[in-house]
Amino acid sequence: MTRRNFTASAAFMIVPRHVLGGAGQVAPSDRINVASIGMGRQGMAVTMDLLARPELQIVAVCDCNQASKNYVEYSPNDLLKTARRLLGKGYENWGEDLASPGMAQLTHHFRTSLGMGGREPARRVVEAYYGSRTTSGSYKGCTAYRDFRELLEKESGVDAVYIATPDHWHAPISMAVMRKHKHVLCQKPMTHSIAEARRVARTAREMKVTASLPVTNPSTENTRVIASWIADGAIGKVREIHNWTDRPYWPQGIERPAPASSVPEGLDWDLWLGPAAYRPFHNAYLPFVWRGWYDFGCGSFGDMGCYSFAGIWKILGLGAPASVECSSSESFEETYPKASIVTLEFPDRDIRLTWYDGGLKPARPAGLNIEDRRHFDRSADAILYVGDKGILLAGFNGDSPRLYPESKKYGTPPRRRRDNSEPGRDEAIDQWIASMKGGSAPLADFESQSVVTEAFLLGCLAQQLPGERYEWDAANGRITNSEKANKLVDPPYRGAYS
Repeated sequence: MTRRNFTASAAFMIVPRHVLGGAGQVAPSDRINVASIGMGRQGMAVTMDLLARPELQIVAVCDCNQASKNYVEYSPNDLLKTARRLLGKGYENWGEDLASPGMAQLTHHFRTSLGMGGREPARRVVEAYYGSRTTSGSYKGCTAYRDFRELLEKESGVDAVYIATPDHWHAPISMAVMRKHKHVLCQKPMTHSIAEARRVARTAREMKVTASLPVTNPSTENTRVIASWIADGAIGKVREIHNWTDRPYWPQGIERPAPASSVPEGLDWDLWLGPAAYRPFHNAYLPFVWRGWYDFGCGSFGDMGCYSFAGIWKILGLGAPASVECSSSESFEETYPKASIVTLEFPDRDIRLTWYDGGLKPARPAGLNIEDRRHFDRSADAILYVGDKGILLAGFNGDSPRLYPESKKYGTPPRRRRDNSEPGRDEAIDQWIASMKGGSAPLADFESQSVVTEAFLLGCLAQQLPGERYEWDAANGRITNSEKANKLVDPPYRGAYS
C-alpha cells in the first residue's frame, strides 16, 4: 500500500471515541433515545438529569406551550442555575434571556420564584448541552414538538419517553407511548383516575415495556430500615398509620373564576385541556396551580401521597383498602378542600391508615424529644406508625426514623448528604434504565404502583364527596354503596380525546 493510499484509508478508519464507545464513553448504538413530554418545572429538571446520563440521548422535547417564564421554582433562578451547572465551565452566563422575572405570591402562605419552561427553552438546553461536548460547540439534533401525537408519529427512533405533563394527561400519553412499544418514565401520580391506573398497568404488562415512576421511596435505606424494625417486632403489631403534609401550597377551596382571561401567546389551550371538559382559559389554572382542580390534578394526595404511600406499601406489603371516608373543610364543586382528613381501612390486616393535609395533624404523642416535636410544627410533613408495643415516628419519606420507647437495638440510619454541585442522580431512574437494558423491573414500576395509586386516588375521590363512607370492591373496581362516587372511578374523556 502506498503512503497516499494508507493516509486515505486511515481517514476512514480513525473515528472519535464517542462514536465507538470505550472507556468512559457509550457508543451511539448502545444509547437509549429519549423524548421528553411536558416541559414545566419538573419536566425541565428531570430532563436535565437525563441529559447528564451518557447511556441516554435526548432527541426530542414536546409541550403545548412554546415558552414562558412563569413556572414555579424552588429557589430564584433554580432551573437556569441547574442548566448552567450542567453545561459546565464557560457557560456561567448562558441563557440570560431565560432569567427569572421575579417572585409571585400564589397564596397567603406561599411565595415563589418564577422560572423558564416550554418546548423552546427545553430544546435550547438540550442542544446547548450536547453542543458543549463537541469541538465545534454546536449541536442541532433535538426537535421541539407542540403535540405528542406528532412526536410519536415522526420520531420512530425513540426508545423511551419521559412524561411530565399535568396529571390528567399522564394516562392517555402513557397508553399512546406503550402502544408504540416504547418504554415510559411518568411523573407521579401515575394516573388521574383509579380505572386509568389499572389500564396503564395492564398495558405495560401486555406491551412488555419498562414503565415506571421516578419515585424512590421503595428503594431507600430508610424504607429498608423501617421495614426491618417493624418485621422484627420493634413496635409490635402495627394498628394505625398517620401520614401528614402541610400542602397544598397552591389555591384550593375556591370557585371557578370569571371572566375568562386571554390565552397567552404560544399556548395551545385546547391541547392543554385534552381529555378534560372544555372551559375558557384563566390564569387560575396554570402553571402549577392546576393541582388543586379536580379536572386536572389530584390535590395534595396526588402531589405527595404517591411518595409516602409507595414507602408504606413496601414496608407493610399492603393490598387494596376496603373502605375510605373523608372529613374536610368547606367542600367546593371543582376544587379540593383546603384541609382534610382521609381514612382508609384494611380489615384483612386490622390496620387503619389516616391521611392529613392542609396543616391538619394527629394528636402529638407524649414524651417526644425536642427534635421529634418538630414533626408536628405548622409546616412539617411526617409519618407515624402506631403498634401495640410502641410507635415509630419519621419524616414524610421515612427519614430519621425513631422509636418510642427508645431502644439501643434499633439505631437511626445516618442522613444521606447530597452534592448540590451538579444535578443529583435518582435511584428510581437508574433502575428504569437498567430494566430497559434487560435488568429486573424497577421497584416503582407501573405494576407494583398500581395498587398504591388506587389507594390514594380513592382518597382523592372521598375528598370530592366528603362526609360519607365508601365501600371499595377491589376485585371488580367499584364503589358498591354510592353510584355518584362510582362515576368518579372512571370519568369519561372529552370528545376527540376519548
